[in-house]
Amino acid sequence: MIGPLAGREKAIVLLSGGMDSATVLYVAHSRGFDVHALSFDYGQHARVELEKAARLAAALGVRHQILRLGLDAVGGTALVGDRTVPVAGKAETRFGIPETYVPARNTVFLAVAMGLAETVGAHTIFIGANDMDYSGYPDCRPEFIAAFNNLSAVATAEAVSGGRRIVVEAPLMKLTKSEIIDLGTKLGVDFSLTMSCYAPKADGASCGLCESCVLRLSGFKKAGLKDPVPYA
Repeated sequence: MIGPLAGREKAIVLLSGGMDSATVLYVAHSRGFDVHALSFDYGQHARVELEKAARLAAALGVRHQILRLGLDAVGGTALVGDRTVPVAGKAETRFGIPETYVPARNTVFLAVAMGLAETVGAHTIFIGANDMDYSGYPDCRPEFIAAFNNLSAVATAEAVSGGRRIVVEAPLMKLTKSEIIDLGTKLGVDFSLTMSCYAPKADGASCGLCESCVLRLSGFKKAGLKDPVPYA
């Protein structure tokens, strides 16, 4: 088990349990950060992803925290509540964004991560946002990350007192899914511990039909590798 080292820079890693966040976790760890992994139970259908996140964090021996946030009370997405997760290519859209988009999710997640970072003395937050192989979500774009970094410069006690500000990094932003898989493989990510499916079955198998599954399967195919997770 790899534990925290005295004097190491601290970082918060948003860890959903999916392949992107798992790769980002390993990126942060490989760069020598003392990692605090942060996951959210926001009412998602795919609650098994939280179990995956815990196993990923345990595999690296890093601290892991799961916070409950009631985004299911806000709704507006097929990923929570009683709405059915659509098959890839069949999602209803609003402003051209599919119904699997969770309104304000990354904004809320990063705001909480910034609070935790300020509390524990971390100055870096890692997120697995990606604008290459994705569904067009507005909070997965470089412009969103840049805007949040502008916010962090005026939102914490240390920053407004002339000290360091908290910086959000999205190291996968310009990578395709196959490139993310290649990077994760080189870093030693065990992708069998990850869950990308929006609507996993009761036995934990991925559906293979939702947009996230289709993107993931395509990425593994392009990378010339077999996806190690089971599919229904």
